[in-house]
Amino acid sequence: MFILHLLNRLQERFGDGISRVDMTSDERLYLYVKPAVLRNVCVFLFDTMSARYAVGIGADDTPYSGKYQVAHNFAFDGKNLFCSVITYVDGTAPEVDSISDRIPAANWSEREFYDLVGVRAAGHPFPKRLILPDGWPDGEHPLRKDVPWNHVPENFHSGREYEFERLPEGCVAVPFGPFHPTLDEPAHFRLYVEGERIAGCEYRGFMAHRGIEKLAESVLTYNEIPMMAERICGICGCVHNVAYAQAVEEAAALSPTKRAEYIRTIMLEVERLHSHLLWVGLACHIAGFDTLFMQSFRIREPVMRIAEKITGNRKTYALCVIGGVRWNLDEDACTGLRRVIDNLEDEWRGVVAAVSKDKNIQRRTRDVGVASPGLVKRMGLLGPVARASGICIDARRDHPYAAYDEVEFDVIVRESCDVWARILVRALEVFESIRIIRQCLSKMPDGPIAAEITDELPSARTGISSVEAPRGEAHHFVITGEDNKPRRWRVRAPTYQNLQGIPYMIKDQTLSDMTLTLGSIDPCFSCTDRVETIDIRSCSHRVYSGRELESLVRRKDK
Repeated sequence: MFILHLLNRLQERFGDGISRVDMTSDERLYLYVKPAVLRNVCVFLFDTMSARYAVGIGADDTPYSGKYQVAHNFAFDGKNLFCSVITYVDGTAPEVDSISDRIPAANWSEREFYDLVGVRAAGHPFPKRLILPDGWPDGEHPLRKDVPWNHVPENFHSGREYEFERLPEGCVAVPFGPFHPTLDEPAHFRLYVEGERIAGCEYRGFMAHRGIEKLAESVLTYNEIPMMAERICGICGCVHNVAYAQAVEEAAALSPTKRAEYIRTIMLEVERLHSHLLWVGLACHIAGFDTLFMQSFRIREPVMRIAEKITGNRKTYALCVIGGVRWNLDEDACTGLRRVIDNLEDEWRGVVAAVSKDKNIQRRTRDVGVASPGLVKRMGLLGPVARASGICIDARRDHPYAAYDEVEFDVIVRESCDVWARILVRALEVFESIRIIRQCLSKMPDGPIAAEITDELPSARTGISSVEAPRGEAHHFVITGEDNKPRRWRVRAPTYQNLQGIPYMIKDQTLSDMTLTLGSIDPCFSCTDRVETIDIRSCSHRVYSGRELESLVRRKDK
C-alpha cells in the first residue's frame, strides 16, 4: 500500500521531526511536523517522491493552541493520495521557512498566508503583497480570529498605489488591464515589452476579493456555505459547492447517499458541458472565427435550459447539503437530459470537425503560449493546460469522488503544449462528459438523496476535497469548528495555479499573443464586487453601495 510506503520513507528520513501522523483513510495522510523540518519534508515530497504541489494554507489557531498553523498540501495523482504537511508556529512572531525557491508552485500561497494570517515565509524570493488592497495598513491580517468579519481599518489609505518593480532596461511597460476589451473581470498584467517581444511581466490581481473564507468562519453555518461557495465562480459554481461539501463530509467521517453521489456527478458534468461549449466558442472568437463562436453558443443553450428545468436555475443549482443533495432527479428530468445530450453529441461533432480542420485557427494558435511539462510540474498547472502538455492528470480518475469510480471515461491528452492543444482537449472532453452522464442516468440507484445527520459535527477535524472543474482541479481544505461552522476553510480554484504560469508562457512571445495565451487557461477572476438592480417596468437602474445593501439585508419588513 503506497500510503504505508510513503510514511515509512518519511519516518526513516525525518524521524523525531514528525510529531504526529493521522491516516484517516488510504487516500489521506496528515503529517504533523516540527517547524524546523517543514521545508525539508516538502522538498522531499516534491523532488524525491514526485508529488504535485496543491496549495498552502495559513490558519489562526491561537484561541485553541496559542499558535498559528501552516499546511502544505501535496497530491500523488497516480496513487489516489493527498498528503498534508502541517506545522504549528509561535504565536508572537509566526514564521516558517519558505519553500518557493524549490517549489515555485507555492509562491502565491506563501504570500497569501502572510497577507491574511500574518505567518511570514522566511527567505521567500518575492515577498510582495498579493491579496490585500494597496491601502490596507501593514501589520493588520484579516483572517486572524480577533479581527471582525466587517472590520475596516481606521488608517486605511485609499490613495495608496501599488508599487511595481523597476522596468527592465530597454523595455517599455504596456498595461494589460485591469479593464481590457478581452477581459470580463479586473486583472492587471504590466507587460515589459521590447519592440513586439514580451520580455516579462508583473501581475496584480485580487481586485474584487470578497472575503468568503472569513464569512464562512464568522457568520455562516455548514449548510449555508454551499450557497456562497457556488458564487465563487461564474461558471464552476457546482464544482465549489460539491468540493466544500465533500471536504466537510470527509472531516466529519460522513458518507453521502449513493443516489446523491450520482446526482452530484450528473450536475458536475452538465456544468462541464456548458463551460467547455462556452470556452471553445470564445476561443474561436478570440482567433477571429465568429461563425463557430455563434454555433457554440447556439448548441450550448439547450444545456442551460435543461439545467434550469432540473434545478430551477440556469447556473447556480443550490445542489449540496452536508451528506447529500437538496433535490431529486425525476424521470421527466432524466428523459429531457438524455434528449439534450443526444442532440448535443450530433451537433458537436460538426463543430469539432470544423475547428480541428481549420488552418487559420491552427496558424494562430500553434506554438503560442507554450507550457512545457517541466513548467507544469514546477508551477502546479492544472486541468486542460496540463493535459494539453502531455501530463495525464484528472481528479475524477486520480482522486475519485461522487460516482466517478463507477463510470468509464477517457482522459483527453495532447502533446503540443500550446493554445491549439488546449482547444482540442476541451473540445474532445465534451464527448466524455456526455458518456459519463449517460452511464450515471442508467446506473443511478433508488434511495434517499441525503443522509440523516442527528449529531453535531465534531470539531478540530481536517478534510480535503478535490473536484475536477472544467478549468482544472478545485481544491478545498476544511478544519471543522464549533457553533455549526468551520474554523478554517481554504479554497484554491484552478486559475490560482494556472495564472502563475502565464509569465512563463508569454515570455519571448509577441504582444499580440498575450490575449490568446491568457484566454487559453480560461481565467476566472472574482467578479462580484457590486450589485446593480434594474426595474423591469421602467428599465431604470441603480447601483447600491455596500452600506445600502447591508441596510436592506437587515430590514425586518423586506
